[in-house]
Amino acid sequence: MSLKIDMEFRDSFKRISEMEKDLPPDVLLRLYAYYKQAVKGDTFNVNKDESDLRNAFKFNAWVQLKGMSEEEAKQEYINLASEILK
Repeated sequence: MSLKIDMEFRDSFKRISEMEKDLPPDVLLRLYAYYKQAVKGDTFNVNKDESDLRNAFKFNAWVQLKGMSEEEAKQEYINLASEILK
């Protein structure tokens, strides 16, 4: 994996985290899915204690990215974050 992408990903995550309360739910869901795919890949897991509707949406958004490489997910996260941070 590219060190440049890793650094951009971490920077984007940090900057987005500071403003996440101001973002609409659909954007947060996309960011969440890209983040999970970037750090976990196709290793899907559900915490049985977190079976509420919100977590079901989050899990579904992540599963829809099945097969996307971790590097591609990082790049998509960076791209979306860049759009938001303009």
